[in-house]
Parts: sequence; structure tokens; C-alpha cells
Amino acid sequence: MAVVEQLMCAGADGTISFGNHKLESKAKLEDFEFNGDLWKVKTYKKMTKLEKNGLFVYESVPGTSVGNFKETEEGLAFDVEGDEDAQITVGLSEETVYQVIINGESVGAMKTNLSGKLNVGVELAGDGEVNVKILK
Repeated sequence: MAVVEQLMCAGADGTISFGNHKLESKAKLEDFEFNGDLWKVKTYKKMTKLEKNGLFVYESVPGTSVGNFKETEEGLAFDVEGDEDAQITVGLSEETVYQVIINGESVGAMKTNLSGKLNVGVELAGDGEVNVKILK
């Protein structure tokens, strides 16, 4: 997966790609319209954050580049790349149990907190692109 040069783009398959973990200084793109929603991304090498209609969707520390990001009723799926291991927080349904699958292997069930946030550590250093699925 290549770094998303324009910070966010829509795929013909109904997914979006966003973030650029190679940027030295902060960059943001607001009011990106996709599937009737307005998206906002802020990204650089230390952090990547995604919002939809003003609500939290995704954040990584340090920054990441994300491809093929898709939300469904069952959860999220995306490919992520970064120079270092990342702590990823996603916004989902409140107090719900999700199965977390990284590169096809289950890392177990995790429950979201009262605000619907779920934290996942992903080993990225030297691994290139990693596929993440978070499903009910």
C-alpha cells in the first residue's frame, strides 16, 4: 500500500484510504464527502485521526497510512501501514464485544467502553501492510 498523498481518497470498491505516516508536520483535510457523510483527517508521523460527521472514528499513535477502510454493521476492516508499532483506537458501538483479527489470526475478543472506543496494539515495524478486522 502506498502512502495516501492527497490525505484521503475514495476507492471504487466503497472503501476510503487516508493518512500519511511519512509527513514531518501536521496536515489535515476537512469536508471530504463520501457516501453522503463528511469526513475529516488529520495526519503526520506522530498521529493520524479520522472523524465522520464530527464524530470520532479512528486514531493511531504514532501516525499511520490506512487503506481499504470500510465500516459495516458488523464492524470495521482496513489495511494499516506505519514505520513503528502503533496503538490504534477506533469508535464502535458502546459496551459491545468484538473479535479482533490481525493478518487473519484472531487476537481475541475485546469489549468497547462506555463511549464505544476500542484500543488495539498493532505490530507494524518492518511488517509493511497489516490487515485488521474488528467484527461483532
